Amino acid sequence: MATYGQVARLAGLPGHARLVGYAMSALPEDSPIPWHRVVNAKGEISPRSHGAGASVLQRLLLQRERIRFDAIGRISLELFRWRPRGRAR
Repeated sequence: MATYGQVARLAGLPGHARLVGYAMSALPEDSPIPWHRVVNAKGEISPRSHGAGASVLQRLLLQRERIRFDAIGRISLELFRWRPRGRAR
């Protein structure tokens, strides 16, 4: 699990989390990119322009990967955030 900001930094675009969000929302439905593993900085699923169904699908896909949500729908980034080897958080 990564945040939009984390993906932006890893792509060499620090401070451009929204750009990552826009790019992710433009992916075709059959994209091999694991879009469902990207959440906002609060550990929440961000609303999608494709409607509520996409958010439900994202949550389901994450739960299948044993990602747990708390009572208010957040994921513990401390527990589940992806940490690339050899790089700072």
